[in-house]
Amino acid sequence: MKIIALADTHIKSGSITEALPAKLIELIKEADIVIHAGDFVTGQAYDELAGLCRLEAVHGNMDEMSLKKLLPDRKIIEAGGLKIGIVHEAALSIHDTTGARYMAKEMGVDVLVFGHIHKPVIDKSDLLLICPGSPTAPRLSEPSAIELIIDAGNISGKVITLDGTRCASMKAMTGYDT
Repeated sequence: MKIIALADTHIKSGSITEALPAKLIELIKEADIVIHAGDFVTGQAYDELAGLCRLEAVHGNMDEMSLKKLLPDRKIIEAGGLKIGIVHEAALSIHDTTGARYMAKEMGVDVLVFGHIHKPVIDKSDLLLICPGSPTAPRLSEPSAIELIIDAGNISGKVITLDGTRCASMKAMTGYDT
């Protein structure tokens, strides 16, 4: 089973398929499940993504009110024999996932997918913490998503680096725009 996790797409207008990197759209269409951990921003972005795939999603802090009413702030799904929790805000920073770990324990999940920090994180201990970063508005990272593979109850994940604009801090440090 292949799952694509993303968050923080922040599509304020226009088509999500035009705003997201082409490689990500291909991965989304090939995935068994797509998890979005909030901050679509518009209902149009959510509707369009939901039309492309089996979408499991929560709302984020920047989503318009119609999405906040439609989508939960926490969700648990089962996939490949594992319980996967989805939330938008779980970790305070990229350096401290303690809050996310406690939230995963509280939710009783094997895997917690969260967003909000715009930088990819894969933290494995007795459970798996995943932040896919952002494909459109990364912070101190490249545009990204995460691919999860579940096989016979075992899960593995990798960060997928995407084409697109780097965060301004990356540009300042490297001198490169993309």
